[in-house]
Amino acid sequence: MLDMRDERAEAGAAEVGAAAPVQTRAFDVIVIGGGPAGMAAALAARKAGTRVAIVEREQHLGGILRQCIHPGFGLSHFKQELTGPEYAQRFINQVRETEITLFLDSMVLGIDSSEGAGASSVDEGAGAAAVHTVTLMSPAGMLQLTGRAVVLAMGCRERTRSEIKIPGSRPAGVFTAGLAQRYINIENLKPGSRAVILGSGDIGLIMARRCTLEGISVEGVYELMPYANGLRRNVKNCLDDFGIPLHLSTTVTRVIGHDRVEAVEVSQVDEHLAPIAGTERIVPCDTLLLSVGLIPENELSVAAGVELDPRTRGAVVDQSLQTGVPGIFACGNVLHVHDLADNVTTESERAGAAAAAWALGGDAGASAAGTSCELMVSPAGIAGYALPGRITAVALTKLNFRARRPVDAARVRILAGGEELLTGKVRPFKPSVMESFPLPAKVIQHALDLGVSEIVLSIDPVEEA
Repeated sequence: MLDMRDERAEAGAAEVGAAAPVQTRAFDVIVIGGGPAGMAAALAARKAGTRVAIVEREQHLGGILRQCIHPGFGLSHFKQELTGPEYAQRFINQVRETEITLFLDSMVLGIDSSEGAGASSVDEGAGAAAVHTVTLMSPAGMLQLTGRAVVLAMGCRERTRSEIKIPGSRPAGVFTAGLAQRYINIENLKPGSRAVILGSGDIGLIMARRCTLEGISVEGVYELMPYANGLRRNVKNCLDDFGIPLHLSTTVTRVIGHDRVEAVEVSQVDEHLAPIAGTERIVPCDTLLLSVGLIPENELSVAAGVELDPRTRGAVVDQSLQTGVPGIFACGNVLHVHDLADNVTTESERAGAAAAAWALGGDAGASAAGTSCELMVSPAGIAGYALPGRITAVALTKLNFRARRPVDAARVRILAGGEELLTGKVRPFKPSVMESFPLPAKVIQHALDLGVSEIVLSIDPVEEA
């Protein structure tokens, strides 16, 4: 015991004296996360001729796709239908064929900038010289990687029971849908025999089908909102085709059970989403799966001084997907939650290319694309968010956004200083689908000519005649 204490004391003294050598390796671009976003960004950065490293906390590349064994991936990127592991493997093979350095089973502890560039400093000149140090713990010990550019691609995590505050006891048998998916598809474990699913997000819908195929009886999918939150094809393929009921405007109001879940109480909700007294009923089950939303995994980003958008809970970025900290880029689900992995890949390739351009020339391609400027982008109407949140170049820009609720007829309007600059055609919008809208350079220039500091993207419902 004394020996251990002495060793600890010596280690502590070495730390204080900054004498303990931490191995440092230099790269141009460091990608944090080895899922579909991280791999696509790394491949694009490597293609541009930079020295690239991927840091991944799991023992394998592929991220969440390793457990998504259902088909539906690759339709737009590879023009064929693949399962999640097949889609991931194509990128893993490409990464293995290049000189991208991999740090697997390695946890990033922090990102430090030599310039101390905070969220407020977006001064390209000062930021160009900044070198970012990524400290990580690997099986070989602590390591420091230095790079001119860092790409954040950490993905997202599931909201848990504690975040939605379901009353009741705390028995075994309450899982997030993604955890149950991992148990079944990777660990070969059966989470229960009789399941209730709360939330109609895509993972919940897919798990309703998966549980049924594994012999687990699914009592029903309960959704708080008056509409399904997942993609229409998943409602059809996973619920309708298997005869699994979807109960809208209904939620779980109590978990019942001592050691293991024995039942849940479900109640209908009113237009304010409050449970309606007298509508409670007990549904016997031994498992409750939660598919109640995803949260971008941004603890590292915040610690590095990156400003987050309260709507997406991801970073505020410009057209090149650069955050407010010069040289730090974000892409994939850590930026905003996507519905399709193919969209993650496309976005992340842009981030990787921009990070490489920054690392090689100190510019993420903003001024190369057009005149530099500074405009904020805000959502309005029933638009839940708009991305990018900042426009720093007068160039054609693709705005991504989602509607907050489904609507049969609405149009996108681009406004600046109360003036309508551009309007889209009338069409339906659904919250489950990530939309995009092109913003031409001349519209950005028009907004600048008006002397405004903000462009507004509004989705406005149209009254049917």
